[in-house]
Amino acid sequence: MTDSFTIRSIEAFCYRYPLATPVVTSFGKMLNRPAVFVRVIDEDGVEGWGEAWSNFPAPGAEYRARLVNEVLAPGLVDRKFDSPTTAFETLTKGTEVLALQCGEPGPFAQAIAGIDLALWDLFARRQQLPLWRLVGGQSSRIKVYASGINPGGAAQTAEAALKRGHRALKLKVGFGVETDLANLSALRAIVGAGMLATDANQGWSVDQALEMLPRLAAFDLRWLEEPIRADRPREEWCRLRADAKMPIAAGENISSVEDFKEVLAEDVLGVVQPDIAKWGGLSACTALARDILKSGKTFCPHYLGGGIGLLASAHLLAGVGGDGWLEVDVNENPLRDLFCGSVEKVEEGAVFLSEEPGLGIVPDLSAVACHRSV
Repeated sequence: MTDSFTIRSIEAFCYRYPLATPVVTSFGKMLNRPAVFVRVIDEDGVEGWGEAWSNFPAPGAEYRARLVNEVLAPGLVDRKFDSPTTAFETLTKGTEVLALQCGEPGPFAQAIAGIDLALWDLFARRQQLPLWRLVGGQSSRIKVYASGINPGGAAQTAEAALKRGHRALKLKVGFGVETDLANLSALRAIVGAGMLATDANQGWSVDQALEMLPRLAAFDLRWLEEPIRADRPREEWCRLRADAKMPIAAGENISSVEDFKEVLAEDVLGVVQPDIAKWGGLSACTALARDILKSGKTFCPHYLGGGIGLLASAHLLAGVGGDGWLEVDVNENPLRDLFCGSVEKVEEGAVFLSEEPGLGIVPDLSAVACHRSV
């Protein structure tokens, strides 16, 4: 097959899985797990799959699916492209004014990212290469960490994760000093000398974060993620970096090349975490990931959604290399487990990606038909 392809159809599918136990962050709860999967088919019948970030707000997933189907897809269907990046740039530039007029650069970026991931899966399938090899990877093995560990039942969740093969953990904090420290003590005992990180989900003021830093120092944390709001002045982030005994992490709420260039030029973030389903897809984030590594920082893709986006994140990490970890949510979610391929099989803290073309899976959406909402 030639590298160029003509897009014949683009369709988004929206799902919601109800939760018995909500997923909790410092800023809110998820009462169900949404997923927006995107399928692209070319003129040769080759298909590719992607996923758009859609966790918040509660009705956001259905909106993003409609953005794909009703606004973005018509701009690409029946057009010929020589690469996914060309299509990504066409969509991004073609909708900049519309997104500005709507005041919604986030939803547009997320919907475009979902299409972009599907196009990269399709592109790799056309070349009969696994996506991680197409991106330049040499090894299919990547390290993973258990994420989404809530303040309630943290120890039980951590123990279950270790039984499933995890050797690294990340705890959600920002729920009061007593709760946070008790959970950290329990998780450090459970994971032993293994990797332990924390995520405050933008939950503290700079003064609160500075007060917590010496208390966190006792737990040998691999990183402290988003201790303050992502949009706080750079001097506040610099103050935290000066006092912190562990690396500071962020990136999921950075959404422009310019802003990433700024953080890569500074000695503030030690771990940088772009979310390929939230902004940029692979078209923007592949080069970004390499720039993160060149800057001497650790690249750890952020991800908390369905299985297709998780699998794409795994392929990017394997493709660019480095010593980072893949974020794997350990809360109940069949929209993740049924579609993440070999990422579900964690062995001694790592997973191995397949040699099958593209992402290595063709999703069977009939398995979750009862959860479809759009």
